Amino acid sequence: MKKNLLGNSRIEVSEIALGCMSLPSDPKKAGIIVDEAIAQGISYFDTADLYNKGVNEEVVGEALKRQRKDIVLATKVGNQWSADSDKVTWNPSKAHIKEQIHASLKRLQTDYIDLYQLHGGMITDDAEETIEAFEELKKEGLIRAYGISSIRPNVIQRFLDKGNIASIMMQYSLLDRRPEELLDSIGQAGKSVVTRGTLAKGLLTGEGLQRAGNMDGYLNYNEAELKDTLQKLMAVHENLHALALQSILQHDSICSVVAGASSADQIKATIKAYETPVSPEQVAEAKALTRQDIYQEHRE
Repeated sequence: MKKNLLGNSRIEVSEIALGCMSLPSDPKKAGIIVDEAIAQGISYFDTADLYNKGVNEEVVGEALKRQRKDIVLATKVGNQWSADSDKVTWNPSKAHIKEQIHASLKRLQTDYIDLYQLHGGMITDDAEETIEAFEELKKEGLIRAYGISSIRPNVIQRFLDKGNIASIMMQYSLLDRRPEELLDSIGQAGKSVVTRGTLAKGLLTGEGLQRAGNMDGYLNYNEAELKDTLQKLMAVHENLHALALQSILQHDSICSVVAGASSADQIKATIKAYETPVSPEQVAEAKALTRQDIYQEHRE
């Protein structure tokens, strides 16, 4: 598995990462999936303190504790959840971040986090306070690098201008090409993009047409347009999963695709797709068949 540097940090991440949100809560079942990921060359694992109210971090920590020195561990902060209800509030304050790092470290059974990410962000936030918190955590040795998970152009630009982020996590796929307008500027700033949603809820896999039949469209594609586009993409390359991955990884700013898995077989399918050749001409043809929309909101 190819590895890439995460922005201007010294951290190398596998080009395919395991998004841990879909892991089962049963430690034994989750361990089987994590072990398969490692066996397939995945060394980058992404979770968040929000997932299942911290239980996901506990599961990930237990599954990875024996391989901790050999893997890159990323988690997220900023969503403050109530233990007694489903209420979630946004809290990017310095106090909250510096408190929650210790809760995440305990759940993850580690004394440092490789990549600590702000799990969202609004233009009304006090970004300087948030950045100050992350910078202090770096100096304390509790994190190696920090980043943001956001699709808002104005928030992204603010952190590019004011912070020393290593990466930006963005939803990016053949069916959601909105990030493309930002990729060059992010790369020129020496930062990396980590993608999520690259398989578009399974639409860009071998089960795509079946899944499309159970959905009322996807983003700006209505149901008919979605099915038609998927059929055309499948005519470009017989392995839609492979086409989806390679179409995203072709840009120099992309350092890793975070793909979820709820079984070991899904890990194997993703790696098989990753290893399947896709030509530049096929990527170009696929992009000619899909929309290149831009973000309409959060621009100022």
